[in-house]
Amino acid sequence: MQKHEGGITLSGSVELSIKAINGDDEAFLGLMQLYKIDLYKTALSYLHSETEAIEALQEVTYRAYKSIRSLKEPSYVKTWLIRIMINYCNDVLKKKKRLVFDDGLLAAQGVSENHSEMELKDAMLALDDRSREILTLKYFHDLKIKDIADTMQCPEGTIKTWLNKALKSLREKLEEKGGSLNV
Repeated sequence: MQKHEGGITLSGSVELSIKAINGDDEAFLGLMQLYKIDLYKTALSYLHSETEAIEALQEVTYRAYKSIRSLKEPSYVKTWLIRIMINYCNDVLKKKKRLVFDDGLLAAQGVSENHSEMELKDAMLALDDRSREILTLKYFHDLKIKDIADTMQCPEGTIKTWLNKALKSLREKLEEKGGSLNV
């Protein structure tokens, strides 16, 4: 039996989902507690700011609460929540103007982030929304192709094609910056 954080089983998560869909606020809060770390990591991987990631978590909690009754398949509650988070983050990124800092400014501000990690983040931000979403689901959340296909409501073959194109595009963006991708 597959276990989640806090010792809740997959079937326990489905039970919470069903209760939440039927209006049980405590069950909804239990779901958010169960998946808050995954949601936070998703927001952080997109927004690169703890403050913005926390704000995103609050907004996604609100959006999920408003639309929990629209969740058709309770066993996909995690992917449904992550999808809401990704959509929110993409909206934020579209509104935000991208600032490019030179190395001197970064050093002056005491930023000690690894260059290759920064290059990867920049390359991910340069991708289209679908590519960024697929790579995030596959490599940051370790979702299987089947689960990604279910989340995006597409055939598995399509997801594989999109994933290959996204990886190729990411490699090209990294090579432009002199980096590399080892996937």
